[in-house]
Amino acid sequence: AGVRQALWLTKTQLVPGLPARVLRIAQEPASLLEEHEERLRRAVARARFWDTTEVAPKRENYCPVLFEELLHLCRIMTMKYPSLAKRMLARDYRIAATWERESFLLQVRGLNGILLNSMAPIPPVASRDEVAATAEHTLETFHPILPTIDLQEVTVYRELNDTGKCFRAGYPYAHPHTLYFLESANIRTKRFRPEPLRAKMMMFAFGNALAKAKMLYGNDPKVLEEPIVVQSVGTDGEVFQFMVFQLNTTDLVSSDGIKNIVWIDSDQPLYEKAQCVPEIKKRVVTKPAGIYGLQPDTFKKFLALYLHGTV
Repeated sequence: AGVRQALWLTKTQLVPGLPARVLRIAQEPASLLEEHEERLRRAVARARFWDTTEVAPKRENYCPVLFEELLHLCRIMTMKYPSLAKRMLARDYRIAATWERESFLLQVRGLNGILLNSMAPIPPVASRDEVAATAEHTLETFHPILPTIDLQEVTVYRELNDTGKCFRAGYPYAHPHTLYFLESANIRTKRFRPEPLRAKMMMFAFGNALAKAKMLYGNDPKVLEEPIVVQSVGTDGEVFQFMVFQLNTTDLVSSDGIKNIVWIDSDQPLYEKAQCVPEIKKRVVTKPAGIYGLQPDTFKKFLALYLHGTV
């Protein structure tokens, strides 16, 4: 059931849209790149037109290139905010996190996308009062259907809470910042569609936050004095999904008490169409090749999540 099921599994309350703090960053003139719209247009054109000799590049090619181009635009802001240099990207990164939910032992593990690490954690987004108010929230149930009906059952020999090679003692970039998921498969049936993608983003953001919390505070279930925030961005090279997850508690067995919080901004297109070859009717070019329907506001959100915790 996508996000609805992920909310129950992680004992989380959903807040539609991005947090006000992130939106303020996206709207502040000081947080924008100079000539940001033209730079964005060139980045999309490089991914869709210039990086290949093919007339129409495949998604498996242009999606990763677009991500790298957008990340490069974000890194330009390091000249204005030097603390952005205290970041590190981890690729082919594996996570394992285990928790109990009612009578179920659950585990999220595996490759979880590209992880941006930071020397400093993202400050909590929700205030203490907002966190306390989550105790009044009622989680949706799936009765009479089990909320774990479609999860893979395996024999668990070790209850792992492992962040792999990242976040070991002494590692300077000790805090998870943002996960990036690239759904770049050419065949549609092999790609996560938007709703399952958002659920995947949420489960792995939760998994990273939970593993970090257990590393910091131990395995005993508790409400965290300092909540842990992990962000997620997902894209198929055209449409973006944005998410901010705040882990408030590791006491997940019962549906009562303090809940975690997730903010989701869904289905944000970066552009309407990349016209690789011109449309010609009766020997007249009716639509030249180029990028149509560019949405700079979507990139502003991408950049705001990158700057979040620094600005």
